[in-house]
Amino acid sequence: MSAAVTLRASLLTPSDPATSGRWGTLLLAAVLMWPLLVWTEFKPWELFDARSLKSTAKFLVTFVPPRHDLEFLLLMAKETWRTVAIATAGLTLAFVLAVPLALLSTARLSVSSLTGRMAAGPYVIRQSARWLAIVLRSVPELVWALIFVRVVGLGPTSGVIAIAIAYGGMLGKVYAEILEADDPAPTQALLRNGAGRMQAFFYATLPQCGSELVSYTVYRWECAIRSSVVLGFVGAGGLGQQLDTAAKMFAGAEVSTILIIFMGLVALADRLSAGLRRALG
Repeated sequence: MSAAVTLRASLLTPSDPATSGRWGTLLLAAVLMWPLLVWTEFKPWELFDARSLKSTAKFLVTFVPPRHDLEFLLLMAKETWRTVAIATAGLTLAFVLAVPLALLSTARLSVSSLTGRMAAGPYVIRQSARWLAIVLRSVPELVWALIFVRVVGLGPTSGVIAIAIAYGGMLGKVYAEILEADDPAPTQALLRNGAGRMQAFFYATLPQCGSELVSYTVYRWECAIRSSVVLGFVGAGGLGQQLDTAAKMFAGAEVSTILIIFMGLVALADRLSAGLRRALG
């Protein structure tokens, strides 16, 4: 009796009106994904080919034990510090580049926009700053590194410049969006009463969104550490270059040690950035 009542109640319960839409979206996604997977020659089953499994297992066996002699660990400590230095120096230069881009891109700090439409001169400057930020961030830091490796040669300099340029565009865009997102009333009040743009920024805009700006900057520093490792594969120095060399030599023990150090470094950066965000929050 109870089973029949439950069945009848379930039949009488109205169905979710969004169910058909969800299934339709899922079906459309599957239809669109299929040609994309075909065009990209996505064949994950090749990973389980007998020859692939044999060569993979042969390489992975050499990972144990990781290389841990003193000479190699001292070299890794040096390259780890270089990796952090590349990320920090690159982000510092990116910050120097991003701050003026963000200030020039922010319409809220324009005095002429208070009366309505922004004047032609400030509008052109604002759009130029926005387009410059687009150009800087549209080219990945890996491509910038490839370019500057051929200009300044192998070494950390190309990695620092690559991070500075790419991250300068990213930071400039996000900084401008953060500055535009908060309440404009305090900033506009100061501007209307004769305050300069920088005075309005420091006394009205920055106090509202300072913690968010710092939080995003710290997050980008964490990303820069990961990027600096990748840039090492194109000759920018650091752990990435050591990993590339070890992998090409099929030195599994060295690869294993470098991967462990890299994971520890990323975990440490993640914990540090999380702690700073909590302190700012």
